Amino acid sequence: METRQYIVADHLFTVEAEESIFQLMGNYAPFQTELAEDSPAPLFSLTVTDGEAIDYVEELNQEEEGQEIICGHTDDGKSVFETRWNGKSAGWLVSTQDYTEATLLLSGYLPKSALDNALMVLFAMASAVHETALFHASVVSLDGKGYMFLGRSGTGKSTHASLWRKYIDGTALMNDDNPAVRIKPDGTAWVYGSPWSGKTPCYKNVKCPVGGIVLLSQAPYNKITRLAGVAAYAAVMPSISGKRWDRKIADGLHHTENTLAGAVPVWHLECLPDEAAARLCKDTITTA
Repeated sequence: METRQYIVADHLFTVEAEESIFQLMGNYAPFQTELAEDSPAPLFSLTVTDGEAIDYVEELNQEEEGQEIICGHTDDGKSVFETRWNGKSAGWLVSTQDYTEATLLLSGYLPKSALDNALMVLFAMASAVHETALFHASVVSLDGKGYMFLGRSGTGKSTHASLWRKYIDGTALMNDDNPAVRIKPDGTAWVYGSPWSGKTPCYKNVKCPVGGIVLLSQAPYNKITRLAGVAAYAAVMPSISGKRWDRKIADGLHHTENTLAGAVPVWHLECLPDEAAARLCKDTITTA
């Protein structure tokens, strides 16, 4: 077994595993680091090994596009997250209540998917109390700022990001599925690339201040509206990953969401998947 260290959104975490597991972690290479004397304590530590199904009490089942993540707990209070693809178990993540120490038991079926899901879950849970949130979003950078596109699956987040890249010079894709946002001590919000980017390989160890957040919805026209107060909070909240029935996690996410809604311009873009929508969005949110 070997231990390697990674930094995402300025949070350090460690993975202990066999070499065969690290060979599956090419998307984490830009985030790998070496420990130094002044390195912070790890956000969490994960041990990866082979294993079999464990007994646990189910709390919630989330399913999307053939993937299930079942949340639960063991009799002695540990948190459990089981990953299934098309009804077949890929692995069981067993964690302490504060998500700082965990073990991933791999079934041998789709180990890469089980590993990525386990690390995403651990990162989202452990970082929630540190003013950090893992988003379901596509994010681009332009002129030193990050612009985040939110919305339900199928609303065109990736499409809109690609339109910016095609028609707006200087635009770069930072992440296409799971960027992280962290509130700094001075109250500013920064968005970070991550090792998790959905179907688009985009694993960049980059960061920049959040310039704007845009909730997308499909429409037969292009119209953009500034949101504020409760409307801004409600636009941001559904895109953030977290175990909201856990009081500490819920409180941490609420603080991050509330800060974002107050400190970062939030918009609602009703749009077509065309150049005009991208230009309307860019011209509006980059000059606010």
